[in-house]
Amino acid sequence: CPASLAAPLAFTMLQRTRVSKGSSVFWGNASLDGQLSHLLEGLNVTQVLPLEPPDAWARRKQDVTTYLLYFGQLVKLFSKERPINYTQSLCCRLGCRLFPNGTAHSFYEVTLNGTAFLSFHVPNATWERRWPGEDPVAAFAERELMKYPKTTRDLQHFLNTTCIGILQAQSAGTGKQSSRSHALLVLGLILGTLALLGMAVGIFLCTGGSC
Repeated sequence: CPASLAAPLAFTMLQRTRVSKGSSVFWGNASLDGQLSHLLEGLNVTQVLPLEPPDAWARRKQDVTTYLLYFGQLVKLFSKERPINYTQSLCCRLGCRLFPNGTAHSFYEVTLNGTAFLSFHVPNATWERRWPGEDPVAAFAERELMKYPKTTRDLQHFLNTTCIGILQAQSAGTGKQSSRSHALLVLGLILGTLALLGMAVGIFLCTGGSC
């Protein structure tokens, strides 16, 4: 179909977290040019496309699991101090698109309970509130996330450089990346979890009324 020539290439990651009664449940996936590349179920992340050799992937997989465990422990801690009697649902959607004319667009969007909560402004590496009105939870989470400049810079590099580089290789028809680029495919999942850690602090502290 000739119209498909105008469609952008895309690398997209989706991470969902449900928090209820002090417990966290994780699931999500990543896709490269429409093909499933990674799958997240609970604490298990699977490489669907053979993007990394087994030894490198084993290390990456352990990194993701460690961050997820850390997040779960943090949620339990806050839950004991400030119990919440309803379910919180977080969704992180991030990635990049490469258009036929060579232009590119990167994005990172976060929703809380189905409502736009925060987004990452890639050009200047800053988090921005999307929650309607002057909400102390969103404001606090934004401040907490901005306390980690290395994380924001790494996320900016991943979205602006690594992610787009992956798509440029796909567009060139090689489908090949350096080992460093392969390793950074999973960095997005890890950084997504870091973002959740920052938001957990804001959500649970603010819900307890101590923003």
